[in-house]
Amino acid sequence: MTITMIVLLAAAGFVSGAVNAIAGGGTFLTFGAMTIAGVPPITANATSSIVQLPGYITSTLAYKDEISKVWRGALLLSAVSLLGALGGSLILLSLDNPSFRSLVPWLLAAATAVFAAGPWLTPKATAERTANSPSTVIGQFLTSIYGGFFGAGMGIMMLAVLGITMGGNYHHLNALKNMFATLIAMVAIVVFIGGGVIAWPEALVMIPAGGLGGYSGVWMARRVPQVVLRWCVVGVGIALTIYYFVTG
Repeated sequence: MTITMIVLLAAAGFVSGAVNAIAGGGTFLTFGAMTIAGVPPITANATSSIVQLPGYITSTLAYKDEISKVWRGALLLSAVSLLGALGGSLILLSLDNPSFRSLVPWLLAAATAVFAAGPWLTPKATAERTANSPSTVIGQFLTSIYGGFFGAGMGIMMLAVLGITMGGNYHHLNALKNMFATLIAMVAIVVFIGGGVIAWPEALVMIPAGGLGGYSGVWMARRVPQVVLRWCVVGVGIALTIYYFVTG
């Protein structure tokens, strides 16, 4: 890799960790950076999972006060997240690169639309309901399958599902989202390593940057307006969608 490519990958890793801590969308950046680096689509997607993990972990740790209050009530949803991620990652490995490549522009278009709609989907503070209602469990299971399979936009989808089905304040829900995303990424990583589809040189550049970004993102989520980062991510999503449609 050239110095320019290393800088690009590290920057993508840092910003992806930050935006994942705020709401989601970091996969757009890591997937896009690896696309520029010439990594095949399944490998780029799988490697994004391992790159996102440090950011998920550090942002979960930054929310340790919120997590300490809610984790016991979220054990069922944690188990559901693990099962869904296993199913989604196995589905990905069942495809070859041409088959997955044909799905990528449609997945990116859908994820970009969901992410752009984030301000309308992000939950407002409401009275908290049970975390283990059937609607919450089913919604989290489906979101986890998607997260294991692709992951772009998973964070905002999860926030929307949790907000609609169980309520609560934003930081409480964001803390749960980060914890579940950590579990989903862990399962996907085990499957993808077993399948031999990780681009390790690129991953080793992006992983530490993602961890720093994840911790910084919680600070930003509490203090900095999110609109600029959100629309930068949307712009990357649109550019990637056009690129994959045009290059067929």
